[in-house]
Amino acid sequence: MIELRSDTQTKPSPEMRAAIAAAEVGDEQKREDPTVNRLEELAAQLLGQEQAVFVPTATMANEIALRTLSEPGDEVIAEENSHIFLSELGGPAVHSGLMTRPLRCEAGRFTPEQLRETARAGDSTHTPATRIVSVENTHNASGGRVWPLEEIEAIVATARELGLRPHLDGARVMNAAVASGVPAAEIGRHFDTVTLCLSKGLGCPLGALVAGSEELMAKARRLKHLFGGAMRQAGIVAAAGVYALEHNIERLAEDHARARRLAEGLDAAGVPVDLEQVETNFVQVELGPLGLSRQEALARLWDHGVGLSMTPHATRLRAVTHHDVDDDDIERAVELIPRALGALARA
Repeated sequence: MIELRSDTQTKPSPEMRAAIAAAEVGDEQKREDPTVNRLEELAAQLLGQEQAVFVPTATMANEIALRTLSEPGDEVIAEENSHIFLSELGGPAVHSGLMTRPLRCEAGRFTPEQLRETARAGDSTHTPATRIVSVENTHNASGGRVWPLEEIEAIVATARELGLRPHLDGARVMNAAVASGVPAAEIGRHFDTVTLCLSKGLGCPLGALVAGSEELMAKARRLKHLFGGAMRQAGIVAAAGVYALEHNIERLAEDHARARRLAEGLDAAGVPVDLEQVETNFVQVELGPLGLSRQEALARLWDHGVGLSMTPHATRLRAVTHHDVDDDDIERAVELIPRALGALARA
């Protein structure tokens, strides 16, 4: 099976497993685990923030960030298909009492004008106040699209002007940094809180971080316990994160190159792919011209030995490259996907 459903399908490499086996550990709840402490220090520097807090999942990291920045009854603005709105089971409402204000955008990126039009100052009697604006970079539902740094700067400047707290859902911000050539710290430093997932392209079995100022991270540590994320000898898994941050960032460029090769090969074979949208490790396939439902297409692909997955869009599938997919897998996928989808006859 050529596994292209998600970069969360990655498994720890032998070298990462060795780092896990050799991890020095302690009581993480008491800040006595040296490997967790090392991971948090590395992540804070990498994301351009004062401190970082290690948690089990990126969803928990996002939800902690939102809670640190708001009070119940506040609002958060984000793109309508952003992860915090689409894939966290209503967490902003459940964990923070937040109202959500979705924006419809191209490529997952909204404009300062949209932000000004949507944000509300609130009042003391009827209208809730917008408190947070969340940027997702790269943007999952739009196909791993990258926010240009100048657009980030413009959005954050507008947020500051409006008295809003900017949050970066940076689950794949390392992909954005590698693709754009902009250091992750230069992206992350603009925001009050930043999250990073370790279990996607970075290849860890689990784990994420939330980063921000010393003051905000003091709140985040309390919320980590409150949300059930406190651990004990967590250096066992934090060691995978340390290894990933030291060895697996630059190699994300290989995933991006393989996604480009896959997209170009599919396009040449008659599979509907918008090459302009392939910026990182995602390739989106449009099923409308092929006359296939998502369920039928996925079943055909699986029978041919290729795993793709659904997107929020009714006629679109995605293929996601990662470090467990090599060049031979891509060449084989270029052969199998058109055959499975019946595209060769249409080319």
